[in-house]
Amino acid sequence: MSTIFAPITGRGGAITTIRLSGPQTFPIIQSLAGALPAARRSTLRRLRFDGQVLDEALLVVFPAPHSFTGEDVAEISLHGGRAVLAAVSDALVTLGARPAEPGEFSRRAFENGRIDLLQAEAMADLIAAETEAQRRQAMEGHLPEACAAWRERLRHLMARQEALIDFPDEDLPPEVEEELRSGISALRNEMQAALHAAPAAERLREGLEFVILGPPNAGKSTLLNTLAGEEIAIVSDMPGTTRDAVGIRVDLGGIPVHLTDTAGLRETADNIEAEGVRRAKAKAEKADFVILVAACGEAFAAPPPGAPVLRVHTKSDIAESGREFSVSAKTGRNMPELRARLAEAALALTDRQGAAALSRPRQVACVRDTVMALDMAVALTEPELRGEELRTAAQALARLAGGVGVEEILDAVFSGFCIGK
Repeated sequence: MSTIFAPITGRGGAITTIRLSGPQTFPIIQSLAGALPAARRSTLRRLRFDGQVLDEALLVVFPAPHSFTGEDVAEISLHGGRAVLAAVSDALVTLGARPAEPGEFSRRAFENGRIDLLQAEAMADLIAAETEAQRRQAMEGHLPEACAAWRERLRHLMARQEALIDFPDEDLPPEVEEELRSGISALRNEMQAALHAAPAAERLREGLEFVILGPPNAGKSTLLNTLAGEEIAIVSDMPGTTRDAVGIRVDLGGIPVHLTDTAGLRETADNIEAEGVRRAKAKAEKADFVILVAACGEAFAAPPPGAPVLRVHTKSDIAESGREFSVSAKTGRNMPELRARLAEAALALTDRQGAAALSRPRQVACVRDTVMALDMAVALTEPELRGEELRTAAQALARLAGGVGVEEILDAVFSGFCIGK
């Protein structure tokens, strides 16, 4: 096993911390610092290599197995200059370490039993979190806890089933069979509820797509700029200014939303504008939510199929809209109310209803396979066949946390991490 290193802090700050992990970690630290500091105690040492002083740094060492990776680990906090980082990195390479690959520290932690696959994925989601809701889902999604509870319940169900198989001639009360079937059904229903909530969890992790749709000169670009708080789209009185989708990532009530302005909907002989209209309709059909706009006094276009729609009359500073919800991006009229309505829509689209957060396709596949096996088990009357389906369910559930059959997916999971994790 090689010894790896990488910066674990952002560059450009006053301090840069390098993490090392592997069998040569402590000999390398001794070569640089002259002696090994006491475990888990921050110690100021002067780093020397090849007759030169590299820096005065804080060292912390974590002996195996009580470290993040389960290996010998050291963290070196340097002054944040690029030249310091380069000099120390060169010294580490010369002494036998190599730069870490993305996610390599976390993968070693998984392989050494310090974390399971669900914890690794939650860590990646936490690192990537842009909004408060994403942070909460990463920290409080409860999937590791739910998985452990499902696994324990399935273990008890399998033990009961084995008892029915091993002691067929025993005078077991009839309620034992009924309790077993009821327990399988209850576990299946709970996991099915998590599957139903999975699209909401995945939308929160990935971010929602909100599309602004309407005719030319309806104020779509102005609305986008006002909601974004900056000039994203070009605003002009000339119809057809927006020819393609223009968007920005915004935070609506803690939910990450990609808000997109589109070409104005109308019949046109201009081939470029016509393509923009086609793309606008296609984007709206795939959106999670559509903001359908029209200037006050004008009719709304036909909404696209599928996505929820909020009808908004714009330019209320010029004309009244009657009973429709109206705003004015120019004066700010009802803009806080619009933002609140959009935040409510985003929250509804990402509400898991208390179910565990299955936020990745891999997780969904594991739970779906488990549910399918439980469906088969509850439908069978032969104890031996039911026991086999329960074992199939256990194998599928074990893949969720990384217990069995995960080697082919480890590269995909950990390659998504940043360097240093």
